Amino acid sequence: MILTPKAIEKVKKIKKVDLLVGIPSYNTENTIGHVLKAVRLGLTKYFPKLKSIIVNSDSGSTDNTRKIIRKSMEDYKGLETILIAHEMHPYMRSLHTPISEMVTTFRGIPGKGKAFRRIFEVAHELKANAVVVVDSDLRSITPEWIQLLAGPILFKNFDYVAPLYSRHKYDGTITNSLIYPLTRALYGVKIRQPIGGEFGFSAKVLSHYMEKDIWDTDVAYYGIDIWMTSVALANGYNICQSFLGAKIHNPKSVATLPPMFKQVMGTILSLVEENQDKWKKVKGSKDLQTFGFQARVIPEEAHQDFNELFNLFHKGIAKRYLIWREVLKKENLLSLDKVIQLPKKSLDFPCQLWVKIIYDYILFYHRFKYTFMEMSLPSFLESIIPLYFGFVASFVLKTKKMSNLEAEEEIEELCLEFEKLKPYLVTNWDKRE
Repeated sequence: MILTPKAIEKVKKIKKVDLLVGIPSYNTENTIGHVLKAVRLGLTKYFPKLKSIIVNSDSGSTDNTRKIIRKSMEDYKGLETILIAHEMHPYMRSLHTPISEMVTTFRGIPGKGKAFRRIFEVAHELKANAVVVVDSDLRSITPEWIQLLAGPILFKNFDYVAPLYSRHKYDGTITNSLIYPLTRALYGVKIRQPIGGEFGFSAKVLSHYMEKDIWDTDVAYYGIDIWMTSVALANGYNICQSFLGAKIHNPKSVATLPPMFKQVMGTILSLVEENQDKWKKVKGSKDLQTFGFQARVIPEEAHQDFNELFNLFHKGIAKRYLIWREVLKKENLLSLDKVIQLPKKSLDFPCQLWVKIIYDYILFYHRFKYTFMEMSLPSFLESIIPLYFGFVASFVLKTKKMSNLEAEEEIEELCLEFEKLKPYLVTNWDKRE
């Protein structure tokens, strides 16, 4: 049990709920109020007869996030609310009023996965039939999102609901260039947003999550979303997706992406290893049942600076080339050398090469996972980041005059390339070189 005595006391008083909505938060004072309001309206409008609860798990916000949540609780007492807050440094704590008797603290380094862990714990103790989690930085959430994420679980016997959004062609570059196509190729399911941030899942899936002790790994941070989705896919749960419209959230700059990329990639590598008996047999991919009205929604424009991406790619060459030489097969390294020599205006990073590079990294990790030293694994993961910047730069250059729909066709081609080259991964898996 990782909850404090006060939180346990609150949970015991509530005893049991039908539906729990969890909101992890960190410095989202501009959006948290809107998210809370949308969640409450969704619960009261679509699930009025169910016993529902909102659980906020804050990772040590230093802005007004927690103050807004506290005021929101005071203004609206129609729904039970539990707040869980990361324990602050004593100096920072002195700047904030304690949230309330319902606040519990948790120690250690804050992270999204650790915030989820507290939500899972509360949901498990309250024997929730369905759990929904939504990000706290959303500006486009509506009450209908709660219905679309919880409804398929409560009324249609699905175990896991993934989100489906209209997104700008340059929003979600990690998802588009790596996570979606790789997850689809591995597990054979066209789950468009495997790390979308908004999910619904059943008590059965929750129990599965509770059995896993992964909280000292990358899953405790940005790896949580892909871990949740991969566990559901690998274990044959009944999965669907719900169309939520446009996703408008606080934009992430290129500078903030390397830690996210590294943690997500680290999680993927461990999952590929763990689930090898399941993904090796899968060929091709199938559609998922989709709920919600798929209206044509124009997403908010996202900007990617081609020059910055190109420069980050080339800056990484001197620093990471020695690792690339170790990881990549000779023919793939030669192909990469040709890409490196291209002038900026002619950059072309072929999909086939990108797929083989990702598969080479997976294979290298598989062969040497037990010999990685504490410092060498982070360096290994970081060495992929300049390659990711180079591939995204090439995508931006290629699609700059394309519509979002046309750019989506390019992503579809990439997915098919991951599927087509999967035998390259499977046949080399058990080889020793």
